[in-house]
Amino acid sequence: MPALSPSALRPVSVSPRPVALSATLAVNEALARRSRAGLPVLPMGFGEAGIPIHPALTEALSAGADRGGYGPVAGSDELREAVAGYWTRRGLPTDADRIVAGPGSKPLLFALLLALGGAVAVPAPSWVSYAAQAALLDDDAVMLATPPGEGGVPSPALLADACVRARAAGRPLRAVVVTLPDNPTGTLASAGTIQRLCEVARDHDLVIISDEIYRDLVHDPEESVPSPSRWAPERTVLSTALSKNLAAGGWRVGVVRVPDGPFGARLRDSLTGIASEIWSSAPAPVQHAAAYAFGEPAELVERIDASRRLHSAVVRAVAGRFTAAGARVPRPQGGFYLYPDLEPLRDRLDGEHGVTTGAGLTGLLLERYGVGVLPGSAFGDDPGALRMRVAPSLLYGADDEHRLAALEASDPVALPWIAGALDRLSEVLADLTRDALEPLPEVC
Repeated sequence: MPALSPSALRPVSVSPRPVALSATLAVNEALARRSRAGLPVLPMGFGEAGIPIHPALTEALSAGADRGGYGPVAGSDELREAVAGYWTRRGLPTDADRIVAGPGSKPLLFALLLALGGAVAVPAPSWVSYAAQAALLDDDAVMLATPPGEGGVPSPALLADACVRARAAGRPLRAVVVTLPDNPTGTLASAGTIQRLCEVARDHDLVIISDEIYRDLVHDPEESVPSPSRWAPERTVLSTALSKNLAAGGWRVGVVRVPDGPFGARLRDSLTGIASEIWSSAPAPVQHAAAYAFGEPAELVERIDASRRLHSAVVRAVAGRFTAAGARVPRPQGGFYLYPDLEPLRDRLDGEHGVTTGAGLTGLLLERYGVGVLPGSAFGDDPGALRMRVAPSLLYGADDEHRLAALEASDPVALPWIAGALDRLSEVLADLTRDALEPLPEVC
């Protein structure tokens, strides 16, 4: 068949739906471009765990490499049994038929929102994809402030008020999302706040989606996660994955635990129906490795304990540098994030740099100093607030040798590459608030 001449081609009039790249991925790409250009970077924008995959986990993946079939939509029997045991060991008895697996917690969350339909309440600030996924479904994401020092959970009083208002407007809320511990603030809500939220959810017939992907990374191992499943088991869906505690984000596997009873059974059927039309099943070799991981063998438990200690040490050291520079920093309690507020430095930042917004502040940090962080506005915070999410986990090392050394070190912040990054951060923060506008010398 002869090729068409250019004159025979017609422009396509269809306009694809505009969807912005996720802010966390966008800052990672900006830092990569800067690094390729030979410019120094301090990467603290992307929420990646920053530790190597444990060899036992890669062996389990290799052992499942010959599994080429699709398998059950909800996940393999071995994976669902292992996940059921994982939750049961955390005081939440679970049957395997209440588990649904998918190719990452993100698509599972999207499927949950699709299955439930309607408006959803999310904390402000909160992980960027909660509100974004609701928007993709043409549903409302009602952003509600969190109690002071308790990120990841909408204020119960504000949630109750929002339910009344939404019902009066003919757009009743169907669900509320909580994150325990929180991304972006690194804080953990109290049991009392979670109990009050559960009461509001029951009074207004809300489903609670509890994202507990960071629950194994609470800095104090004696501190328990106040899961809403303890106080509202009939309406709480739990979500987790291997991307944070075992740094297997690229493997793309996540799981949800639906409630027991009639509602949970209907929700499971809806989720598996949606999954059957979108992803069919999670990758079989990865499911095999995930079953091993959720079984919690001793070597992986030790790795998670080591990563918890590393995250805690470095995130607290970074918090100390921001505090010394004059920022207000809520105490990080879990995961590998902190959420400094530079409001005390507003007058100086405005007078010296013309910075009046969070995006202006983080843009200056990136373009002038190569410091990659995200403004609070990317997470639904007030655009005028000088708050930012800082994720220092990519400072652990540029290769696995350094990352393993960081995991094994009794004092990881004293390692030369981590100490150097911390000192560079202090230099940047000092220069940012000095009268002189000349930038610091660029260092690699």
